[in-house]
Amino acid sequence: MTHHDVLTRRPWRPLIMGRKGAVASNHPAATQAGLDALRAGGTAADAAVAVSLALGVAEPHMSGLGGDGFYHVYEAATGTSTVFNGSGTAPALATPEEFRDGMAIDSHRSAGVPGALAGVAMLHARHGRLAWADLVRPAVALAAEGVGVTHTYRRMAAMRKALLLRDAAAAGIYLADGEVPTLGAILAQPALAKTLELIAEGGAEAFYRGPIAAMLARASAAGGGLIREADIRAFAPEAQPAVTAHYRGYEIRQTPPNSTGFVLLQELLIAGNFDVAAMGYLSAEHIHTLVEAKKLAFLDRERLAGDPRFGPVDLTEILDPANARKLAAKIDPRRAASIPLKLPAPNAGETTYFCIVDAWGNAVSAIQSLNSPFGGGVTAGEAGFLLNNRMATWHLDPRHPNMLAPGKRVRHTMNAPLILKDGQLWGILGTPGADNQVQVNFQAVSALVDFGLDPQQAVEAPRWFSDQPGQNATWPHNGKEDLTIEEDVGPEVLEGLRARGHTLITQRPIHGTCSLECIRVLENGMRMAGSDPRRDGWAGAY
Repeated sequence: MTHHDVLTRRPWRPLIMGRKGAVASNHPAATQAGLDALRAGGTAADAAVAVSLALGVAEPHMSGLGGDGFYHVYEAATGTSTVFNGSGTAPALATPEEFRDGMAIDSHRSAGVPGALAGVAMLHARHGRLAWADLVRPAVALAAEGVGVTHTYRRMAAMRKALLLRDAAAAGIYLADGEVPTLGAILAQPALAKTLELIAEGGAEAFYRGPIAAMLARASAAGGGLIREADIRAFAPEAQPAVTAHYRGYEIRQTPPNSTGFVLLQELLIAGNFDVAAMGYLSAEHIHTLVEAKKLAFLDRERLAGDPRFGPVDLTEILDPANARKLAAKIDPRRAASIPLKLPAPNAGETTYFCIVDAWGNAVSAIQSLNSPFGGGVTAGEAGFLLNNRMATWHLDPRHPNMLAPGKRVRHTMNAPLILKDGQLWGILGTPGADNQVQVNFQAVSALVDFGLDPQQAVEAPRWFSDQPGQNATWPHNGKEDLTIEEDVGPEVLEGLRARGHTLITQRPIHGTCSLECIRVLENGMRMAGSDPRRDGWAGAY
């Protein structure tokens, strides 16, 4: 395949367009819930509530009430954006001494305090118009009536079947008589429906300071976990200003620490020193340059990625274009560098992303997660939802900014960018995929800005993922020195990368990880939306 073919081949999916509103999410049922909210006169924030909660039902293996989230809101009237940080905290009992033999990976002990619902509720309180209960009830209906089991669900359930079988409650909900459900089987979650109805009536208070907190704490204690009711009651989301950088005249806004969204900004600043467009889209030179920029940016991630409430996180140096120029000068156009990460270090991880633009031009870029598929494989008892295994991503080295401490928010690979041009919203995009998130977002920004691809072309284009020693998100934070790439870049490109010293792992077309969703806003107001066929992504507009 030539570079020209990559640009012009007909995508498998149509580009979705509408003049009033657009939603792109990782599941059709969630996208429909968001469109319904927009059509009812809701804002992007209203639609985000509906999408967020619907995803937790239709895609329970990726996110839900037991997980975390970041919700990045753009206000068209003022041009400002705010990040509602709903990432949870380590329980009071979660000390480094408690995990002296290493972090727990898949159990009640691997669950941190869930924060997603608190973030969504704060978003709605500040920017919503529609009644909260009306936005929750589509998720209630999905849980009560059931959703169809998809190919993606079956793949993830097969991957985690042994884990789910260890917990009778989880196996009873997410498997069928101990087996992976058949395609099209009805996944009903009646206990979750009752929990969501409590949330519809009582808001986030019902979760954090009501009956749901008591259910969660009881289940945690019974399962040997560390979450107590006091931890849940004490949790509070945070409204934060975005962090920003400029790339070829575009302003990129990102989720701030404890998110590692700043890594994307540094990657772009480094790449801005090269004439990327002249290299040709997805040429060996183009891919090599971006991969090498990624490796350098990940070094600074290890140095800086922590919770700013527990120690200073100063991004001044890495967001300085002069520093980016120095780093760019280190890139050898003919040779791949070996850059292991200097401190103990995020690859596997399952998450979900969605983006929304409403009739007024407001937007939400949002991402939420349980960490691994089906989280830790355990539920919040009779509350009927899965708990995260986010504790698995802590470090125990006291030199590391992501060292475990009670009440601290763990470093997140989750990030939710926005793109502005001339002070106006230009694009939104994002993906699940742990460490691969900022890499795929990097590739997508280059595709949109440097090469003028539309959202569906950018989403379906061949993609790559770079791994470095010490990079992996989950304990014990190891990693290899590989470049995984979808083979439809073409044999010449693959050979050109090998000649530069990259160790390649090839994948079939549209078989790479991540599930990119993207919306572009044109100067005439048209919203163009693209969704990823690699999972269950779906875009809609009106």
